[in-house]
Amino acid sequence: MCAAPLQLSTDRLELVATDPSLAEAVADFYLRNAAHFARWDPPLPPDHASVQRVRESLTEGEAAFEQGRSLRWWLKPRAKPAWVIGSVHLSSIVRGPFQSCTLGYALDVQHTGRGLMHEALSAVIAEAFAPAINLHRIQAAVRPENAPSLGVVQRLGFVEEGLARDYLYIDGAWRDHRIFTLLNPHFARPQSWPRSLG
Repeated sequence: MCAAPLQLSTDRLELVATDPSLAEAVADFYLRNAAHFARWDPPLPPDHASVQRVRESLTEGEAAFEQGRSLRWWLKPRAKPAWVIGSVHLSSIVRGPFQSCTLGYALDVQHTGRGLMHEALSAVIAEAFAPAINLHRIQAAVRPENAPSLGVVQRLGFVEEGLARDYLYIDGAWRDHRIFTLLNPHFARPQSWPRSLG
């Protein structure tokens, strides 16, 4: 079973782990933001925002969370806890000598520009680098023209490592992405790992 917490709290948000009971709220989040996300999302199936399809996806995500393969938290404002207004996703978690993951995030268009994503990501990163999860590296890929997203990762201390050309097919074309990483300065080396001989 994964040691990641099922709920995280910040000043303005509750972050809750993936659960099929969120299907209606998540479907509504997708539908409200369909036009906003179209420019940034890869091709999606026509029914991706239907409650049934969302429930199936959340069921799969719940199993992945429990196994520690993929950790997604959904953002709920404290003032309106029935709403879902975003998500933070640690995907492609690889252990062994890599101890790394890929970061993804999305926020309701009506809630941008208020520092909410910075608040949510700060909480998730703190957990990802804490002893229970203990990742060493988080990678984020951001399109060069996505100024708000670039600002978020830079304020969080991510360091740019380079440009991935034609990285993802999005909005009708292959899109370049700038690659950023954040390293865990307090990574706990497993006792079974040998120390450097150098």
